[in-house]
Amino acid sequence: MRYCYALDLVNDETLIKEYIEYHKNVWPEIQQSILDSGIEVMEIYHVGNRLFMITEENKNAQLEERSQSDQEKAKIDEWETLMWTYQQALPVAKKGEKWVLMENIYQLKV
Repeated sequence: MRYCYALDLVNDETLIKEYIEYHKNVWPEIQQSILDSGIEVMEIYHVGNRLFMITEENKNAQLEERSQSDQEKAKIDEWETLMWTYQQALPVAKKGEKWVLMENIYQLKV
């Protein structure tokens, strides 16, 4: 399954550069947690202060249900708190929601 998400960054050139630098060296615990959740491919693109993320998940993906060790959860919480320094929710996001699932409105099929 493929999903696409959108998110905005705080519109500050310095913060955007810092955010990009963090994503050049994502913490190993974060990468492992992503893989453990069933996500097999993840790509993040940016333009201005807008982010677009594509994920491909296996059929057994359990993004919200996967249990995590306390140590792993602490590292993930640390990463998420740090990322909120740079991120801002889209106007259409629900309270506390970061990445908003996008609706596919067109596909070219040959």
